Amino acid sequence: MREIAARLRAWHESGTGYAVATVVAVGGSAPRLPGAAMAVSADGEAVGSVSGGCVEGAVYELCREALRTGEAARESFGYSDSDAFAVGLTCGGTIEVVVRPGPVPDAGLAAVSRDEHVAFAHVLPPGDGLLVVRPDRHEGTTGRADVDSVVIGETRAMLDAGRTGSISVRCEDDLDVFVQSFAPAPRLLVFGAIDHAAAVARIGAFLGYRVTVCDARPVFATPARFPGADEVVVDWPHRYLDNEAERGAVDGRTVVCVLTHDAKFDVPLLEVALRLPVAYVGAMGSRRTHHDRLARLRAAGLADRELARLRSPIGLDLGARTPEETAVAIAAEFVAARRGGTALPLGQTHGPIHHDHQAVVA
Repeated sequence: MREIAARLRAWHESGTGYAVATVVAVGGSAPRLPGAAMAVSADGEAVGSVSGGCVEGAVYELCREALRTGEAARESFGYSDSDAFAVGLTCGGTIEVVVRPGPVPDAGLAAVSRDEHVAFAHVLPPGDGLLVVRPDRHEGTTGRADVDSVVIGETRAMLDAGRTGSISVRCEDDLDVFVQSFAPAPRLLVFGAIDHAAAVARIGAFLGYRVTVCDARPVFATPARFPGADEVVVDWPHRYLDNEAERGAVDGRTVVCVLTHDAKFDVPLLEVALRLPVAYVGAMGSRRTHHDRLARLRAAGLADRELARLRSPIGLDLGARTPEETAVAIAAEFVAARRGGTALPLGQTHGPIHHDHQAVVA
């Protein structure tokens, strides 16, 4: 939904009708996660994706039908081995899609566009209704106040945890509700204003992170040197991270990359980082630097449990040489850490290609 919110708002403002298809459940090696969305306008324009291409044509027609009838629909797609050209997922997975005629409430789309905390609670067919829920208010209704109360409470709990998924509401008539949570983009904190940091900032932005580059040296920490970063901060790294944690600006999705490989910067910084509930902490340096760093951190009082969280030397073994190749190696490691990947070649693994370990839909 995030990637199509601006287009939906434009259609709404121009009076153009549209329908939205949302993935509400997946199984096996489905290519998109729950929450992936595709929309089709009354003029036939399509934006977004629910399957990476496998069933887009069929979903397009479902959206056109919803525009014609004004009614929501629920459809499942899976692999068809009886006809290679049948509508289905060639990857062997399954997806369940709900198609609903618009408009999506503009206030909700605006909140998504502004990167605010908001959730959409879709009552799944044969039920009906769409609620937009924020931490302090909501709009929309299922048509029953008692059901609204339950749905809003459950949705707020999922929004607080950053979860997207389905819930069952047990009232007089049981309802299935799909909750689609949106939260600010995850943060990538890059410490050390070096050439490798510029490459890491660029790939972090490409992956959808809000990127901060921080260094205590103002001559190096300049926006001109890091155009891929959302912000460049001049401060002692450990002090900056401690202040960000104090104000609640880091969370379980935050990635910390320590590229200074200078003990006076990285040891105090890692003392802070390894005690925070962040997704990933990696530090650049040789193996000799790593062992020296571990000794310094132990002397500073960090326990083995905390030191075990440190990814160092940072990145996967890709044979990287250039800053750009090194950035790919670093990004591959923190993506694997966040998504529960093995970091092995897929040809050496078994089971589903797409992992169920899920962060907030971004």
